[in-house]
Amino acid sequence: MDILYIVVPCYNEEEVLHETSKRLEKKLNQLIGQNQISKNSKVLFVDDGSKDKTWQIITELHEQNQIFSGLKLSCNKGHQNALLAGLMTAKDLSDVTISLDADLQDDIEVIDQFIEKYKQGCDIVYGVRSARDTDTFFKKTTARGFYKLMEIMGVSIQKDHADYRLMSKRALQGLEQFDEVNLFLRGIVKLIGYKSDVVYYKRSSRFAGESKYPLKKMLNFACDGITSFSVKPIRLVTALGFIIFVVSLIMLIYFFIIKLLGRTETGWTSLVGSIWLLSGIQLLSLGIIGEYIGKIYKEVKSRPRYIIEQIIDENSDKE
Repeated sequence: MDILYIVVPCYNEEEVLHETSKRLEKKLNQLIGQNQISKNSKVLFVDDGSKDKTWQIITELHEQNQIFSGLKLSCNKGHQNALLAGLMTAKDLSDVTISLDADLQDDIEVIDQFIEKYKQGCDIVYGVRSARDTDTFFKKTTARGFYKLMEIMGVSIQKDHADYRLMSKRALQGLEQFDEVNLFLRGIVKLIGYKSDVVYYKRSSRFAGESKYPLKKMLNFACDGITSFSVKPIRLVTALGFIIFVVSLIMLIYFFIIKLLGRTETGWTSLVGSIWLLSGIQLLSLGIIGEYIGKIYKEVKSRPRYIIEQIIDENSDKE
């Protein structure tokens, strides 16, 4: 039987961990009882530098039942790095992993379908939302805009998929070969290229606590996704510069002609408007270029994406 590790990144999740662990334990025991997975399968909680009692609860859960394991990062490194840390740890301890968030919005009951797809030969199975009924109008609109923008920029990602996915050991070994510091796992996983499929599910409302992805973080996440996988923004800057150059030549010829005809006027409005427009375009272009330079700066330094402070798992020699 294959060993399954369910990887759950956590940041200040003390309000939901007890309920999350209860539901995941029930699901694992059900799968083990049906001989779908090995009895050595576990839930791996990853504490991403939480400031509340998250790690204390994880430790207590492990002491009560060794079906629960824990991984503590030395400091907060963000959801994507915490998830990667959990996956890379689980890679050496399991045959297959499923990642999901701790807030119970992802439907745990479809894990059976993930396992079924895996046994049919899929190395990657994406959990895809069947509808967005629980989202506000603003969130629905921004989500559609996000996927449309990604498509325009040439970034290949699974639509309506977050980080609820199954990955085989072979897929995780492929993921390990991507060394980039600027992580956008939804795009990277697509690049691995092994056989994949989707499982549709209905996403629930958060069980308790507040979302760890407010608007600001979502915008940063979208920016990271675009600039990590596409150079189209840089090309748009180049195209925009060329268009403005052509327009400037046309206007220069126009002003030269009207000067020869003696019909020159003050033109204060057009002059000020042009200055503001060109200044805005220049600043925007510098900002886009700066975003790419900043990413190059981070990659060149090759700092570790995360540092593991502690592991509690009897199968790990690092405990």
